Amino acid sequence: MTSPLTLVSLPIFPLHTVLFPGGALPLRVFEPRYRMMVRCCREQGAPFGVVTLLSGTEVQSSHAPDERFHPLGTLAHIDSVAPLSSGLELIQCTGKDRFRITASRKLSSGLWVADVTLLPGDTATPIPADLQHAALALRHVLHNLSLPHLEQATEQQFADCGWVANRWCELFPMSEQLQLQLLELDSPLLRLELITDALEGAGIVPQHHIKT
Repeated sequence: MTSPLTLVSLPIFPLHTVLFPGGALPLRVFEPRYRMMVRCCREQGAPFGVVTLLSGTEVQSSHAPDERFHPLGTLAHIDSVAPLSSGLELIQCTGKDRFRITASRKLSSGLWVADVTLLPGDTATPIPADLQHAALALRHVLHNLSLPHLEQATEQQFADCGWVANRWCELFPMSEQLQLQLLELDSPLLRLELITDALEGAGIVPQHHIKT
C-alpha cells in the first residue's frame, strides 16, 4: 500500500475563504511575511497552503489573538504576480491538492508553516444522468458571469463530477463550515449529489424527476 505523500514546513496562508481544487484565488499581498513567502515560492516553484481561519484576522496585529485555522486546506500554486502600488502585489493562484495539517508552528516573521499530508485527488467520475442538470445550470451561470479563468473550461470538465461540484461549491452561498465539509469528501460523486440537493432546495436548478 502506498504511503500518503507528506510535505514539511509548507508555508500557510490563513484566510476567510475555502479554496477548492481547480479554483482561482486572487490575493492582494502587502504584509512582509507574505511577500517573502510569495518570493520564496516563486523562486522554488513551490506552492503554499491556504487554510480557513476559525479565529483571528488575516492581517497581523499586536492587538489581535493568534490565528486559529482549520487543519484541512488546499495547495495554492502561483500563476502570476503583478505590482499594484508601493508595497502591494496582486497574485493569481490556482487550487491544487487538498491536504491535512499534522503539525504547525509560527515563525518569528509571523508566517505559519506546517507539516501536511496530501489527501487523494478526485478520481475522474462521469456525471450520471440524474445530475446532468447541475452541469447544464453551471454552464449557463458561468456564461453569464464571464469569469476569465473559466472561459476556457472544456467539455471534459463539464462532464466530470468533481470539477462541476467544486465550481458550485465556490459559487453557491453557504457557510465556510459547510464548504469545508464538502471539501473533505473523497467522493466527487457524493460532493456533487449534496451540492445539487442544496441547489434544488434553493430553486437554483429545477428538481430532477426520474421518468418511470
